[in-house]
Amino acid sequence: MTGRRIDPTLARSWLLVPALTHDALAAAEASSVDAIILDLEDGVPAGEKAQARAVAVEWLQEHQGWVRINDVSTMHWLEDVRALREAPGLLGVMLAKSETAHQIADTAAQLPRGTALIALVESALGMQAADSIAAAAGVLRIAFGVGDFRRDTGIGDSPLALAYARSHLVIASRAAGIAAPIDGPTLTTDDDVLRAATAVTADMGMAGKLCLQTDQAAVINAQLSPGVTDLRWARATVDRLGEDGSRVTDGSDLPQLARAKLLLKHAKDFGVELPD
Repeated sequence: MTGRRIDPTLARSWLLVPALTHDALAAAEASSVDAIILDLEDGVPAGEKAQARAVAVEWLQEHQGWVRINDVSTMHWLEDVRALREAPGLLGVMLAKSETAHQIADTAAQLPRGTALIALVESALGMQAADSIAAAAGVLRIAFGVGDFRRDTGIGDSPLALAYARSHLVIASRAAGIAAPIDGPTLTTDDDVLRAATAVTADMGMAGKLCLQTDQAAVINAQLSPGVTDLRWARATVDRLGEDGSRVTDGSDLPQLARAKLLLKHAKDFGVELPD
C-alpha cells in the first residue's frame, strides 16, 4: 500500500534511497514511508556520484522527493546543488554533515529561493552548533546522523549514552521554532528491536526517524503516531475540560488540554482511526 506523503514538518519515516536506479526509487515511492530522500552521499560510492546525480535529476522531472547532498567540504557539494537547481520535483535538501549556520546559508544561496533544508548533524562540531543551525534561515528540521556522530565522538549506542545529543537537538529545534528532529536509523530487520528503538525516539521528543529499508516504515509510523491509549485519554480530556477550555479549573488543566488536542490533531494528520 502506497503511503500518503504528508507535511514534512510532521513526517515520521524518512527513507534514504541511493539514487542509482529508477527501480529502487519506484519501490520506495510505492512503499508506506512518509518521505523519500534520494541519497547522493554515503549511500553512493565515490565513483558513482555523477551517475546518482543524473538519476536523481531525471527522477525529479516527473516525481517528487527530497535529496541528501554531499557536505560542503567535498568537491561533490557544488555539483549537487547546481544539478538540483532545475529539478521541478525537488521538495527540499538534506545537507550532510552540517556543522555551522554558514554552511546552511551557503547551501541555501545555491538553490532556488525558499528551498527547504534539513540539517543532518553528525559530529561534535555540529552538535555544538545545533542552536544556530536550527535557527538558520530555511531549516525545516534537524536530523541526527547517529552512526557518524558515534564515530566522531566515541559515544556508545545505548539510549543513555545518546540522551544528551537527542535532547540537545530537541531543545534547539523547539527554541528555534522549527519542527521536532528526525532521529537516526536503526540498522535491524527485527521489528521488536526497531519498535524499542523508535519508542526511545518518541520518548526523547523526536518526531521522525530515518530508515534504510521500506519494511521499517510501518513500525516507525505506528510508534510515532498516537496510540489507542493516548487517543482515549485525549478524547476524555477534551470532553472533561471542554474544547474551548471552558471547564478548566486549575493550572495543570491547560497543558493537558493542549496535549490532548495535539494528539487528536496528529491522529487526523496521520489518518489514525479514533478508538470507540
